[in-house]
Amino acid sequence: MSKYRFTPQARDDLFDIWGFIAKDDRKAAERVENAIYGACDLIAEVPLAGQAREDLTRLPLRFWIVQPYTNYIIVYDPEKAPLQIIRILHGARNLPGVLE
Repeated sequence: MSKYRFTPQARDDLFDIWGFIAKDDRKAAERVENAIYGACDLIAEVPLAGQAREDLTRLPLRFWIVQPYTNYIIVYDPEKAPLQIIRILHGARNLPGVLE
C-alpha cells in the first residue's frame, strides 16, 4: 500500500507539468516528475516537514517545495492516512485562488 495518494486534481497537475516541460525536453520532464515523486515519498515519511501557510489557506494543509525544482510546490494534507497530495502547483500561480 502506498504511503500517499494523489487527488484527481494533483494527478492532473502532474500530467500538465510533465506535458508542459516535455514539449521542450522529455528528459527534463522525467527529472522533474521523479523529483516530485521523491518529495512525496519524503513527506509521507515525515508529514509535518512541510510548512503550514495560513496566509494561503485556512485548511490544515502543508506545503513542500520540490528540490531542486523550487518552482514547484506540493500541497498536502498531513492528517490523512495515507497522506493525501492535494495539488502540485507552480509557485507563480495564484495559490490562494487555486486553493479556494
